[in-house]
Amino acid sequence: MPAALLSVLVPLYNEEEFVVALLERVLAAPLPDGIDREIIVVDDGSSDGSAEAVEALAAGHPCIRLVRHSRNQGKGAAIRTAIDYARGDIAIIQDADLEYDPREYTHLIQPILDDKADVVFGSRFMVTGGRRVLYYWHSVANHLLTTLCNIVSDLNLTDIETGYKVFRTSLLKTIPIRSDRFGIEPELTIKAARRQVRIYEIPISYNGRTYEEGKKIGFKDALQAVWVILRYSFTRDIYKDSGPETLHALSGAPRFNRWMADAISPYVGRRVLEIGAGIGNLTRVLAPRRACYFATDIDPEHLARLKSRFQHRPNLRVTHCDVANPADFLNLSGQVDTVVCLNVVEHIEDDRSALRNIHGALVAGGRAIILVPHDQRIFGTLDTALGHYRRYASEELRARMEEAGFRVERILAFNRISRPAWQISGRLLKRDALGYWQLRVFDRLVWVWRRIDHHLPWPPTSIIAIGVKV
Repeated sequence: MPAALLSVLVPLYNEEEFVVALLERVLAAPLPDGIDREIIVVDDGSSDGSAEAVEALAAGHPCIRLVRHSRNQGKGAAIRTAIDYARGDIAIIQDADLEYDPREYTHLIQPILDDKADVVFGSRFMVTGGRRVLYYWHSVANHLLTTLCNIVSDLNLTDIETGYKVFRTSLLKTIPIRSDRFGIEPELTIKAARRQVRIYEIPISYNGRTYEEGKKIGFKDALQAVWVILRYSFTRDIYKDSGPETLHALSGAPRFNRWMADAISPYVGRRVLEIGAGIGNLTRVLAPRRACYFATDIDPEHLARLKSRFQHRPNLRVTHCDVANPADFLNLSGQVDTVVCLNVVEHIEDDRSALRNIHGALVAGGRAIILVPHDQRIFGTLDTALGHYRRYASEELRARMEEAGFRVERILAFNRISRPAWQISGRLLKRDALGYWQLRVFDRLVWVWRRIDHHLPWPPTSIIAIGVKV
């Protein structure tokens, strides 16, 4: 991963004695070649001279930026603010005391630079060097919290309360952070796990301090962490935006995805280009037994999720491809016998250009499988939230494809059963997302819907055009 900037996020509260020394260590910390740094310090309403000390140091170092909270809100609130200001490719959380050593940045960020990880935790308990020996009961509480968090998130981390958490910044910016205090530690852990990103753990040294020396976390914070873990064991609050939230909800609907895959499988060949693969809900069904499968998207978070889900499939390549950009198809020209493009074309303002690009990627006689939402009359808030420009009539889609050079073999009606619910949610109730549990119930009954769908008297929610390159 060619990163150019590391964002160091420093939550600060009453650390006047230590913060300048800490920032000097951050400034001096070695980084891999080509990596620069920015330091974002969020003073969380300090009542001592912490902010002034940072301000004085920042005067001589333009890479340091100081942001102030008017009142103390907590570590989580300070980090949330710092994330908003971060411009780097990678972000690392750095406490404002001297417990963690910035000289370890290089090996903490390396798994992300190598494109092996999206998140890296620095573990104080995977000891390879020395660490200061401190409170027994504090370590017991830490192990208990880590165990409880692991149970909820289905991870095997050794230290969720570590102060060193490293993220791809684009990922971190999409995670909603609700905790204002130390509950941010389990919250970030659980939400990263729910996003199914690649998480690594790296041993770090640790020079912990005593309560006399200024340690702030205590028993009340441990209880709050337990509450946060329990709270997020029952929530799906893992995206800031409703579009990705809907895609994630669909990942919990395997029967529906199988239904969609079965509808198009008779037309899918051996060398496949899937455009707009998202997080791989259809990819995992369609990719097996293909000679070559290109899973593409334009969203870096979707691409990262695809790499994580399919890293062990040798026939599958994850790559960026914008269906509206002809340059992205230069290396794909005539390379595949099938293009699968499901719920994508409606997102493109110039859909004619998109269909021409798809045509160019196919060998002669190859097929394009284009699924789009049907019927502009039910266009509503769900469509808007998902970024749809339009819904299609069958003849409109046929005309678009023929204009791009396809002979349309047939147009399939798909999923009549959900049309009333879509219309009620998007036009009457004005909702902007499909609920996770709503989809789970729908998915449980797909075996019924598949049997009755073609008998229903109203139009479908989607249509699928099968076009042959001529």
